[in-house]
Amino acid sequence: MLKFGLLGKSLVHSFSKNFFTNYFATNKIDATYENFEVEGLEDVENVFSQNFSGFNVTIPYKEIIIPFLDELDEVAQEISAVNTVVIKNGKSIGYNTDAYGFHQSIKPFMTNQHERAIILGTGGASKAVEHVLKSLGVNVIFISRNPIGENQFSYDEISGRMLDACKLIVNCTPVGTFPNVDDFIEIPFSHLTEHHLVIDLIYNPAKTKFLSRAEENNAMILNGESMLKHQALKSYELWKESEKCL
Repeated sequence: MLKFGLLGKSLVHSFSKNFFTNYFATNKIDATYENFEVEGLEDVENVFSQNFSGFNVTIPYKEIIIPFLDELDEVAQEISAVNTVVIKNGKSIGYNTDAYGFHQSIKPFMTNQHERAIILGTGGASKAVEHVLKSLGVNVIFISRNPIGENQFSYDEISGRMLDACKLIVNCTPVGTFPNVDDFIEIPFSHLTEHHLVIDLIYNPAKTKFLSRAEENNAMILNGESMLKHQALKSYELWKESEKCL
């Protein structure tokens, strides 16, 4: 039996375990998928002693796991974040399927109105989103708690003028995730229009307070469920290609 898992810090409400357990059962794949919670960097190496065939990586380890890996594929190297690890010939190889998942999820919704974007957050997920948007020719600015450089701004600097200019907004932070469903990032929602696409990478709840506020102001909204499914299936494709996998 093949063994897969998810490496993260708090995984009680994780999407991946249920998704892969059902996927393996439906497709009669002899494999298991388990959550592997670790409290700090010193515990990450323990994952490699668990005889995984491959695993996913989530907050807060997408960036800090990189020094523990033997290799990175080209996309993961460009993004500097890993969410999928393949064990092949005894080596651990890091990939980023978040970028693929995000690209697939937004394709039906992108229009020529979405030439400029605001990304909320600067963590591993935001790097994958930036990678995709730049590949599509979209100009990106970041909102950060600790802004650095000319294309990063603080949350206090989010203005109506920004929203007028940027018709695509992507929340890459965990603000509003269950159980903190009443939390949301405050932006000038009144400046949103039917031309805006507002994306929240959170999937639990399906409609965050952030998305609800955007929808009330006529924006098109999208949560993170589609991205998660696309990136998860891409992860399994990579695992299958390794010599230990079916």
